[in-house]
Amino acid sequence: MTPPKLSSYSGWVVDHYLPLAQGDPPLSGSPAASTSTPEPDQQSTLSKSPGGHLASLPASSVAPSETKSKDDSHQGVPLGAPGPARGMEVEDCIQLYEEMHRMKSMEGLRHWQEEHEKKVQAISEMASEQLKRFDERKELKQHKEYQDLREVMEKSSKEALGQQEKLKEEHRHRAKILNLKLREAEQQRLKQEEQERQRKEEGQDRLRRLYGLQEEMLQLNLQLDPNYPHKELLRVDLAGYGTRGNQLCGLVSGIVRATGEGGFPSPEDEAVAEHALQEMREVVVSVRQEIAKAVEEKRQEEKAREKQQLQKQQQKPESETLTPAHTEGGGKQKEGGLQVKAEDSTMQWYQQLQAASNQCVAAFDSLVSSKDNQTKKIKMDLQKAATIPVSQISTIAGSQLRDIFEKINNLLSGKSVHSGGRAVAVGHHPQGLDFVYYKLAEKFVKQGEEEVASHHEAAFPIAVVASGIWELHPRVGELILAHLHKKCPYSVPFYPAFKEGMALEEYQRLLGYQVKDSKVEQQDNFLKRMSGMIRLYAAIIQLHWPYGNRQGSHPHGLNHGWRWLAQILNMEPLSDVTATLLFDFLEVCGNALMKQYQVQFWKMMLLIKEDYFPRIEAITVTGQRGSFIRLKQFLEKCLQRREIPLPKGSLQSSFWRS
Repeated sequence: MTPPKLSSYSGWVVDHYLPLAQGDPPLSGSPAASTSTPEPDQQSTLSKSPGGHLASLPASSVAPSETKSKDDSHQGVPLGAPGPARGMEVEDCIQLYEEMHRMKSMEGLRHWQEEHEKKVQAISEMASEQLKRFDERKELKQHKEYQDLREVMEKSSKEALGQQEKLKEEHRHRAKILNLKLREAEQQRLKQEEQERQRKEEGQDRLRRLYGLQEEMLQLNLQLDPNYPHKELLRVDLAGYGTRGNQLCGLVSGIVRATGEGGFPSPEDEAVAEHALQEMREVVVSVRQEIAKAVEEKRQEEKAREKQQLQKQQQKPESETLTPAHTEGGGKQKEGGLQVKAEDSTMQWYQQLQAASNQCVAAFDSLVSSKDNQTKKIKMDLQKAATIPVSQISTIAGSQLRDIFEKINNLLSGKSVHSGGRAVAVGHHPQGLDFVYYKLAEKFVKQGEEEVASHHEAAFPIAVVASGIWELHPRVGELILAHLHKKCPYSVPFYPAFKEGMALEEYQRLLGYQVKDSKVEQQDNFLKRMSGMIRLYAAIIQLHWPYGNRQGSHPHGLNHGWRWLAQILNMEPLSDVTATLLFDFLEVCGNALMKQYQVQFWKMMLLIKEDYFPRIEAITVTGQRGSFIRLKQFLEKCLQRREIPLPKGSLQSSFWRS
């Protein structure tokens, strides 16, 4: 039999329990036994257990009967060697003690937990009460603050309402004043609109009346130059009337032009125009009276005088024949005044050139109007080959000008040239040569109208190429003149007359103005274009292609420039136009004319200064005297120095070596 396993309390039991068991048990009936038996509530002495803890064993844990039975059962067994039953008993005691100790510990723990829970509950209740008091104080404080804030807000609201009422009252007052002002402004605006409408209506009425006055003026002015068989007689007798008629027409035209730029004519403008019309009517009446008188009294005398003058003119040299008609010898004014239209020979030459141009256009009509794609392609190639080289003319180098000239000459000569990466020749179409002639001449004049008008120095390289082509291909020169005369009639010189039944826009186109959408171009732009074309013409007549036939004469030389200058001075000046063109022509061509005609040229300059300047000044409108002053200063400077300077941009000999 294996010995029982002992717990950690077995040592304590052996030390305290076994000594009691080894003593003789007292008798149950003796006093000693009764006195030595502990009370049920008496506890044994405490000692330290083997585990280091204090423990107590109650005396009542072993009953007297049990002790006695144990003593009886162990009689005859030596005390020093307890048996197995004794070990089991000790083990039971130990387990009993452990159970009692555990129960006691659990009871103490339960009691401690109850006390602890009571304390926690008491503390929790106290904290809850304190929190309630704190919340009450906080709520009271918030209520007071809310009451204070409410009182402040009510006070502010009352003040704001009072201020708002005050502002509303001020606003109503201001709105009332503003409404009154708005009504006054609206009434004023309506009144101004009504006045503006009435002003526009009156202005339009005045403008219509002014146009009517201008048309009537032109009709009356047309009557100052009737187509009678005795035109020469009438020209001499009626030159003063024609001059006055032109001045009156210029005055009314100036008013109309100023009106077109600034709005509507004023009553003063209308009054001036009406006064001019009345004066024109009186002039026409006087002209008719003079015509009747001249026809009746001086018909035969004037015929004889005309024959004598024609005979004298045939005997004079060319330079004297071409001097202005209102000078004799040193520049004295002839009787009768100036012409109001070009000479018959000049008009015949002008009409011949226009007819030649129209014939050229008719010659290539099928090329232009063709709808065949191949024909259209040929037309475009020919046009580019003719116009692009002209656009490339510049003063960069003489060699470049020579290349351009050769390219144009080869095209006109029937040779193939390269244009746009393709070979082009006039032989590709039967009408190709006429088409190239026309487009080339048109391009030369257009360069004068645009390029020379903007850059005056460009006139010389363009003119020298045109002169060289003109010399080799005379038909190009004729077409250049035709285009030039059509765009700038003053290069003839020719002042187109207003014909009965002609529209005003058509007449303005005849004068050289550009009209688009019934709007006439500005006077400055018109003068700029006319200036460019006159400068090109003045450069052409003096330049000769340096690589051409030096022995041959110029196809359209300085004698034509002298003729143009003489004829322009034989005609009544036009406001702004005559002064501008004279300045441009003399600045470009004056030096060449001076060298060619010498004394006769300076007589012409004196004539312009002494006799022609007053005529220009008389018709020049105030505010448009710039061109007149420029011409006057230029001529006075030249007369003072007795020299006309070389024009700026003229081609020197060094240019052709570049």
